[in-house]
Amino acid sequence: MLRARNLFVLGVLLLAAPAVAQTAPDAAALYQTHCASCHGETRLGGLGPALIPQNMGRLRGPAISKVIAGGRNATQMQGFADVLKPDEIDALTAFVSKPLDKTPVWGAAEISATRVIERKPDPAAKPVFAADPLNLFVVVEVGDHHATILDGDKLEAITRFPTRFALHGGPKFSPDGRFVYFMSRDGWVEKYDIWTLGKVGEVRAGVNARNIALSSDGRHIAVANYLPNSLVILSAEDLSVEKIIDAVDLKGKPSRVSAVYQARPRQSFVVALKDVPEIWEIGTKDASLPLRRIAIDEPLDDFFFDPAYRHVLGSARDGAAAKVFDLDTEKKAAELPLPGLPHLGSGIAFRIQGRPVMATPHLKSGLLSVIALDDWSVVKTIPTPGPGFFMRSHENTPYAWTDGMMGPTKDTMAILDKRTLDIVRKITPSPGKTAAHVEFDRTGARVLVSIWEDPGELVIYDAATFAELKRLPMRKPSGKYNVFNKINFSDGTSH
Repeated sequence: MLRARNLFVLGVLLLAAPAVAQTAPDAAALYQTHCASCHGETRLGGLGPALIPQNMGRLRGPAISKVIAGGRNATQMQGFADVLKPDEIDALTAFVSKPLDKTPVWGAAEISATRVIERKPDPAAKPVFAADPLNLFVVVEVGDHHATILDGDKLEAITRFPTRFALHGGPKFSPDGRFVYFMSRDGWVEKYDIWTLGKVGEVRAGVNARNIALSSDGRHIAVANYLPNSLVILSAEDLSVEKIIDAVDLKGKPSRVSAVYQARPRQSFVVALKDVPEIWEIGTKDASLPLRRIAIDEPLDDFFFDPAYRHVLGSARDGAAAKVFDLDTEKKAAELPLPGLPHLGSGIAFRIQGRPVMATPHLKSGLLSVIALDDWSVVKTIPTPGPGFFMRSHENTPYAWTDGMMGPTKDTMAILDKRTLDIVRKITPSPGKTAAHVEFDRTGARVLVSIWEDPGELVIYDAATFAELKRLPMRKPSGKYNVFNKINFSDGTSH
């Protein structure tokens, strides 16, 4: 009886005792212990990429936790499932998902401190391979962060090498096609010697970058940064800093830099600003790289230029219209109703019955818009299987290819006859898998399509008959860029 009473009293006391509070994991300490050595003490990157929301793309929430727990294949990112508890992984996920408390300083000193030159290219060097150096493709494989140099005649890989994490904005080529410049979302700019198949060097020009452009004379690289708000101009020869322009308007309002473009006929860079109503032009003939500001009525994004580079067509912020500005007169030349958010940066120019036109896919609707470049009227709106991102053609083919990767028809390509403005064929290379980013070889005879999956592949077609010719296994191939088409500004490729 006494024993039972004592047990009852003990039970009451235990129920009445305050619960021991569970100590939440110290995410900041966990980060410094397990992550800082690769990703930097301030999350701005090092050996590994920056761990801030702007730089992680579509990696969110559970996807971040999965990477922390399981690591990343073909990278130095190890999994921590055997080291960290689930609540610690959750805490780290929340920690790296938070924006930084303040904008990082990334000026000339910080940029210069990252610059590494591994070799000085020999001016007398010749290609170390037998392939046509102008009919090469540089294929970006984002599945394991590599690039492949592909022989465009034999359609065989010449070499494959690692790149920085998450290349972004498309590589750019020197005027002779010898060097290719890559940029990562983390702002790393890498120079690679295609002829000798070796890396020249790299430098980090920003914390979160959008794209790069190479000047028409091949001397300057412009880097568009979201973070910090800046346009950085580097020497293409040795990647040293030449100029940094803070992205602010005349009233001091800062802006992200959406993109920078080479305007070859103008010998300048043209700059799109995300948050202020200005277009910038940077002259590259003058050593001082002077800035000219063009006031517009609202910020514009995602530019397309007419072949003379006098007019720029940009998307309005609400995505309901596009506006044309004359870079010489600094006046608005036209406004076009283009609902569905046209992807103007993917637009291509060609002629129909002698009339200059451009065509662009739409990101939010299954449409192609064909626009006359002489009076900026909409010539035709063409239904496609679904909203697309990339459109490509070539001056030696009557056809243009566009994808539907932004919608449920992501596996289907539509082929436009540029002579009639009709869709004449639909091709599904791999049912259920994303098909995107067409590129032609230098003659326009063959077409390469990416199966944007990991594992994925390149599918090669005959450009005239649409017959499939070959498949090459790849690790989520995104863009592939033909040297000749890029340095000669082919009518069907992006500039």
